[in-house]
Amino acid sequence: SQAVDLYTLPLILIASQPSVIGSPIGRRTIGLASSGFGRGRPSIVINNLFLSDFPTDELMPLTCRGRVRGLEPSRGDVDDALGKFSLTLIDTLDTLVLLNKTTEFEEAVRRVLTDVRLDNDIVVSVFETNIRVLGGLLGGHSMAVMLKDAGHHMQWYQDELLHMAKDVGLRLLPAFNTSSGLPYPRVNLKHGIRGPESRTGTETDTCTACAGTIILEFAALSRFTGDPVFEVHARRALDFLWEKRQRNSNLVGTTINIHSGEWVRRDSGVGAGIDSYYEYLLKAYILLGDDLFLQRFNIVSDLTHCNLTPPPLLLDVHIHKPLLPARTWMDSLLAFFPGLQVLKGDIRPAIETHEMLYQVTKKHNFLPEVTSLLCSLSTYFFHPLRPEFAESTYFLYKATKDPYYLEVGRTVLDNLNRFARVPCGFAAMKDVRTGSHEDRMDSFFLAEMFKYLFLLFAEEEDLTFNVEDYIFTTEAHLLPLSLSTAPHAPSPPTNTTVQAPSLPHLSAYVKSLWVGVVRSPAVIS
Repeated sequence: SQAVDLYTLPLILIASQPSVIGSPIGRRTIGLASSGFGRGRPSIVINNLFLSDFPTDELMPLTCRGRVRGLEPSRGDVDDALGKFSLTLIDTLDTLVLLNKTTEFEEAVRRVLTDVRLDNDIVVSVFETNIRVLGGLLGGHSMAVMLKDAGHHMQWYQDELLHMAKDVGLRLLPAFNTSSGLPYPRVNLKHGIRGPESRTGTETDTCTACAGTIILEFAALSRFTGDPVFEVHARRALDFLWEKRQRNSNLVGTTINIHSGEWVRRDSGVGAGIDSYYEYLLKAYILLGDDLFLQRFNIVSDLTHCNLTPPPLLLDVHIHKPLLPARTWMDSLLAFFPGLQVLKGDIRPAIETHEMLYQVTKKHNFLPEVTSLLCSLSTYFFHPLRPEFAESTYFLYKATKDPYYLEVGRTVLDNLNRFARVPCGFAAMKDVRTGSHEDRMDSFFLAEMFKYLFLLFAEEEDLTFNVEDYIFTTEAHLLPLSLSTAPHAPSPPTNTTVQAPSLPHLSAYVKSLWVGVVRSPAVIS
């Protein structure tokens, strides 16, 4: 490894004292000094400053207070992630265990069990609640079971987080009560769908990712609890999306009518609106061992090489005209795609697309939310500290062991500390050109960004458990691969032809895709 300077990324975590609405956030100090990992790598450790947004959903890092939905000015659809259920606390549970902060994890779990309510009369996003809250509870449960089995921590734990996860799942299920099986985009946590009290149930459209990013969390919930109803609904939604693909191109659109199945937006790509649909096709195969998911993923993955033009750009196309770009810009969410390509074994295109994104990052310090390829069109220069580029950087380093990606990661760390760090956390960039901030720190910053950066620089001895025994959800929550053989799992279809590897070989199977691939983007011709 190349020698580099030590860097420290402070982590905003859960304080022991709840904040009072309208008052400054509670603080405490946990004495951990910064220290470097071996072989000259940057260190990412917990610093001695901890801030909390508990019991609110998010921290507002500029004003140092928690965001309370209904008390702060509405931000539109962005606020649908907030359900007054201590979102950041739940979303960060398994991050604590990854960092070997087991005492803090145990304390955080007790806080969740004691203080979090899931029956609030509030309308939330089905997609965001699934990946952040249900996923966070399942990731926390996975870590609690792992620690308990190790015999040192969480000996009192009796699946309480799993019971809460099932409660969340049951509150999301009414959204799937449609003729298509595709979920409504929103649901009332207390009153469900329809009815005068629900204030929802009138929507007709949802995005492909919103309906197609359910299977990991719902299947895990079914296999943890033995209740198949959740996995059945998630599979039904995925099956319907696949059935409605454009048959000539095999592409799916971005937005679909949940009742008729008609495509409302017919552009197709790997960015916003579709992104994690592709991710969950492959990861559902890896987690559940059902080769039907792999067959579908291989079909759509091959299409991206042919239809999203020109490489290494990933421009959306029309589902009926797959060779014609539908737009001249890219959104930042597609930065996850090189990591997914690595997971499939497509290393070279992953390197090329990642390098293109890195050049944009070096120009602006962060990936703008939208990058235009034409000077005559505006680039949207907002950046909410999205983790997708760091995620792909981690997977590329894991696959290639090329120290180039450590340097890329160091750039990401440096830019976060130089431009996004504020006294009470890390603030979203309102404009990457001017360095102005927005009073916002989404929960995914701690659930994903910090997790992937930590793993990028961690040595094997820095990890207290084998990460390869788990798969990352789209929110970077950890679900055990052992779920593929869990009792009461629905039987996979028998009319398929691809043989899935057995569970003990899944990790080796994924690693085998990377064998012999070690190269630097600098030498790509």
